[in-house]
Amino acid sequence: MLAAFKDFKLGTKLNLILVSILISAIAACGIFLSRILETKIEQEVADKAFLMIETMNSVRNYTSSQVKPELADRLASETYFIPETVPAYSAREVFEGLRKQPEYQNFLYKEATLNPTNPRDKADKFETEITLQFRQNRQLKEKTGFRHDGSAKVYYIARPLEIKKASCLECHDTPGKAPANLVSTYGEKHGFGWKMNEIVASQIVSVPASKVYQAAHKLQFLVLSIVGIIFLIAMILINLFLKKSIIQPMKKMAVLSNEISTGDLELQFNHNSKDEIGTLAKSLNRMVQSLKMALQMIDEDDD
Repeated sequence: MLAAFKDFKLGTKLNLILVSILISAIAACGIFLSRILETKIEQEVADKAFLMIETMNSVRNYTSSQVKPELADRLASETYFIPETVPAYSAREVFEGLRKQPEYQNFLYKEATLNPTNPRDKADKFETEITLQFRQNRQLKEKTGFRHDGSAKVYYIARPLEIKKASCLECHDTPGKAPANLVSTYGEKHGFGWKMNEIVASQIVSVPASKVYQAAHKLQFLVLSIVGIIFLIAMILINLFLKKSIIQPMKKMAVLSNEISTGDLELQFNHNSKDEIGTLAKSLNRMVQSLKMALQMIDEDDD
């Protein structure tokens, strides 16, 4: 390869070097930019997810501290259970209202419960695994990460929901101790048998990341395209400079040297620049004059 490279013309050698630099630069930029965008994507979707889950916690606290006490009398007298008094129900309803807006329709919030009163809170396989992990490791307070939900990539935050208040067991201890309207509304087969300090569910927020990834990939392609175009323009300019300032003068010198070698000593190479090519031209002209003077001296000696 090196032997073949030596046989190439100067312009070809330079272009090969520039192309190698271009490919290396684009590869390096691609790797570096990919890592930066990956970090940016995760931070962006994580910020959205944390905002969502903290907002839902605020809704839960509001329901527990203000809504439920106001409806306590009605809850005891109504024949039908009032689900708006349940923090989990209120948080889910608020979030479902948010999802009606197009930009949030792929966001998800769920208090995934192993043994729920309301069937819509039943944990799926993934949610069950997370809840069991929280049960097995009580020091684990949060899980985050990316996963594929169908065909879309989402970022999730999961936190354990633990029974910390005795008031929570009023509805979930046994059917006999639960409010009659709750049993008549949801039945007595599900949502009972909960224990104090037991982790019964996982609070999970899922934020779609596919659109963020698509935007990041478009940005990456745009940046790499700009870098490539800049390098191509630089290559064109360097080639023009090389051709005008080096290759063409050197070709003229080669032609001049060839004609001088045939005996035409009246030739002069005109190059007004003060760069290395100009210095070479002056040296060539001095050499011609020296050769001319030497030949004249020889002719004089012969005479």
